[in-house]
Amino acid sequence: ENHSRGSSGPDSSMRLLLALAAAVAPAAGLNLQMPALRGQTGLTDARFGGKKLVVVTGTSSGLGRKTAAALLRTGKYHVVGAVRDLDKMEVVAEVDGFDPDLFTPMHCELNSFASVRAFVDELKEWKAAKPVDRLICNAAVYQPSLPYAKWSEDGHEQQMQINYLSHFLLTSLLLDDLAKAPGARCVFVGSVTGNDNTVGGGGVYPIADLKKLDGLKLGAKNPISMFDGYNFDGAKAYKDSKLCLMMTSNLLHDKYAKQTGIAFSSIYPGCIAESPLFREKRAWFRKYFPIFMKYITGGFVGEEEAGMRLFQVAHDPRCSKSGVYWSWNGGPREGRGEGALERDGQILGGGGAGGGWDSIYENDQSDKVLNKETAADLWKFSSLVTGAEWPAANQPKSPCPTLKVVGAVAKAMNAQEEARRKAAGHAGSMPGQGLAGMAEADETVGGGTAGAAGQAASGGAEAALGTNAAVSQPASTPARTRRGFRFWRRTGAPAEAEEAEEAPLAAPRPEGTAAAAVEARLKQALAGDGLPLEAPAASRGTPAN
Repeated sequence: ENHSRGSSGPDSSMRLLLALAAAVAPAAGLNLQMPALRGQTGLTDARFGGKKLVVVTGTSSGLGRKTAAALLRTGKYHVVGAVRDLDKMEVVAEVDGFDPDLFTPMHCELNSFASVRAFVDELKEWKAAKPVDRLICNAAVYQPSLPYAKWSEDGHEQQMQINYLSHFLLTSLLLDDLAKAPGARCVFVGSVTGNDNTVGGGGVYPIADLKKLDGLKLGAKNPISMFDGYNFDGAKAYKDSKLCLMMTSNLLHDKYAKQTGIAFSSIYPGCIAESPLFREKRAWFRKYFPIFMKYITGGFVGEEEAGMRLFQVAHDPRCSKSGVYWSWNGGPREGRGEGALERDGQILGGGGAGGGWDSIYENDQSDKVLNKETAADLWKFSSLVTGAEWPAANQPKSPCPTLKVVGAVAKAMNAQEEARRKAAGHAGSMPGQGLAGMAEADETVGGGTAGAAGQAASGGAEAALGTNAAVSQPASTPARTRRGFRFWRRTGAPAEAEEAEEAPLAAPRPEGTAAAAVEARLKQALAGDGLPLEAPAASRGTPAN
């Protein structure tokens, strides 16, 4: 208690060190976060009790609702439901029996970039030092019957902003939080309709196709509704948004999986034919489409099972792999009855011949999803449209922030040393050797550091000419730089162990060789006579010994 009141003690000393590191880090190009100390840590422990923190968009209905319920049943997660209607979410949570100590609804209107940013600010203030362990980008709208586009608050076609652009922005804002959590996962709900190497994606018109992204490159803003720049098509806009999500998952994997340790993946949980997602379809479609999917194609999946599948990708240790598009084999397991058992969230036994927990597999992705050129443009222009900012990609993850600072300082010092060496003369050369003796000098010091060679290169004129006895050493002198640091050879033996085999640093140059001619020119220049425009005729074209 006394430490917290005064200006001295362990906490204050630690804060001073952290403040110093934070001040030095920007100069080294680093973005270090101040770790939590006593107060924040206590608040985090009291609120979460060691449970993982999961953020799920769209938990008030459909797939998101069932996924949240599955997560909460394990007792291992605290779920934040990002929803646009808090009143509806409150009713759903009460009906489904969500534990208020484990579920926190927060307002997030994906129709507005400002609302997404406000949600992240509120989330970070509420959770304090607790990192986000899972981000599940689930919420979506489907408007296939509209003859014209509906526009978001930011002027973009609603399906593209709600389904894709706002999730793109949300991920960028929470990437640093996910990176702090061990074994973090970021999951995007894709669709078979965004993967045209399947019947559902490539056999049903319209087919997802971003083409050259001409619409997005122009801002994809009213009156430009489609990313491909063509006229509005509601069904295609939905499919395009799912294609964008799947491509983004792959991009995040390529850029940040190794750097952050986050597992990025997308999934297709199956056709949830009775989902509220189809609420804007015609009445006859809503009636017969589930029947068609159940008894003709066999692709029907109920909300409960689809929620279990999305839960599995967030929970199952087998799904910690990054860069994967997850799917399930076999038919649905609906109607499993009272015989089904649940252990740690996993459905065991009961009815259904396939499609369960063990039927998950890594699905293939289409050429469109894997198109690197289109993906690069998608990333670039989505960042411009949303204002998303991303850290530099493909940087190895450091186990300790202090090592980042040390590495940056060492890099800066090395750059200064290189600049000094260039100013002193030929980088890495030993004075008094001439051109022919450079390899010999490198061997003598045993491949010493560039800084040591640069120090030797800064010797005086006498050493450079090789006329001083200090340079012309006997063969028994141990190899060392001007600073006196001994170098170990690559075999592991010290330089002294091979003293007798070392040649003098300044061996005599036979007359008439190119090396002797160069030394003669250097002597002439230092004597004030200036360098001749050409080497002596006797030395031109003469091979060096």
